[in-house]
Amino acid sequence: MNIFQLKNRIIEKLNEKRNDFQTSFDREEEMLRVERNDNGKGLDIALSKAVDKVKKDENFIEEVVYYIDETLERMKEEEISLDASAVYPVIRSSSFHRKNKKGDAFVTDDHTNETRIYYAVDFKNSYRLIDEPLLKTLGLDKEALRKLADENMKRLPVSYKKESIQENDFYFINHNDGYDATRILNTQLLDEMHDGFDGEMMVGLPHQDVLIIANVRNSVGYDIMAQMMMQYFAEGLTPITSLSFSYREKKLEPVFILGKQKNHKRGRDE
Repeated sequence: MNIFQLKNRIIEKLNEKRNDFQTSFDREEEMLRVERNDNGKGLDIALSKAVDKVKKDENFIEEVVYYIDETLERMKEEEISLDASAVYPVIRSSSFHRKNKKGDAFVTDDHTNETRIYYAVDFKNSYRLIDEPLLKTLGLDKEALRKLADENMKRLPVSYKKESIQENDFYFINHNDGYDATRILNTQLLDEMHDGFDGEMMVGLPHQDVLIIANVRNSVGYDIMAQMMMQYFAEGLTPITSLSFSYREKKLEPVFILGKQKNHKRGRDE
């Protein structure tokens, strides 16, 4: 399946769900734009990344269509109330746009040189990033928003799958709730894992829906971490950074690793 076929399939399946949208396609950027007819709000889908995942699993088309449908639904002009939603921090790349399409600044905080903290109102199946006008609508100031988001973040469940490769352990947090990368803000989690490691602790958030924590005991471990980060970063619909971070003394320090070795034998321990 090529990009043009994928574009047509997405539009066809979205038409089965709703008819209140319009689309446009940027051939040069290979980007599909989907907008609501009533207010012009919409989203962009990078088809070049999506087509690779569809080739591996055609059911991924259904995930993309579901994501578009839910996002368009949340873009209705409606009053947002904290009674029916929750506020969470979300991590984005430091290059992610700082304002929405209307020019309103998003509420953000510094995190690392590679990443920035945004805030979102959660609607169970989707969420909306909080800009300054929305912050006023919610009746919060920035400090109250931070506190509320931090408390909600700490309540997020944490489970992981473990994979051991040549004496190095890799832990994958992947709840697919939109907040996997957010869990890097859970310092209690990071400290507990750090205290139990006997190697260097590496942390990676290549895209929104995965957090990788590694107990690296030898040079091969750094190489494997680099390969994983590049792979996950390339596959993610919301990429963040391909760089890994070393975690020590409660601080994240970016580390550039040039992976060279390949085909490491893997043994999964879940």
